[in-house]
Amino acid sequence: MIVRPAVRADLADIVALLTDGVATVDEAYVRAFETVDADPRNEILVLDDGGAAVGCLQVTYIPGLGRHGQERAHVEAVRIRADRRGAGLGRLLLRHTIDRARSRGCTLMQLTSDRRRDGAHRFYDSLGFVRSHEGFKLEL
Repeated sequence: MIVRPAVRADLADIVALLTDGVATVDEAYVRAFETVDADPRNEILVLDDGGAAVGCLQVTYIPGLGRHGQERAHVEAVRIRADRRGAGLGRLLLRHTIDRARSRGCTLMQLTSDRRRDGAHRFYDSLGFVRSHEGFKLEL
């Protein structure tokens, strides 16, 4: 089991993770993947179990003036394949991502999670994440 940057060949597995198994890879997914892949401030990481992506997330490295100019890491789209949940894979993926952000010089990692995902919230709490802000979204 390794954590590595996603490659184009992982796209069907990633889409299946993000859509709970509906893995139709269309041009919009391909275009989005290529855009993320080409951006040095973004990466999609996969948890590879012998050639199949059983977990994924996207991390964006954000420069800013806040925190005295320190970079932060923002994590989105954390998923572990449903039949593999509860085996510590999410912990492995997140710990790797935290270490990766630290080695890049980030001083903060942040993420958002849907309010209805109580199990995910307990998981993030167990990793040391603190519920410090109230989030807002605006559909455009």
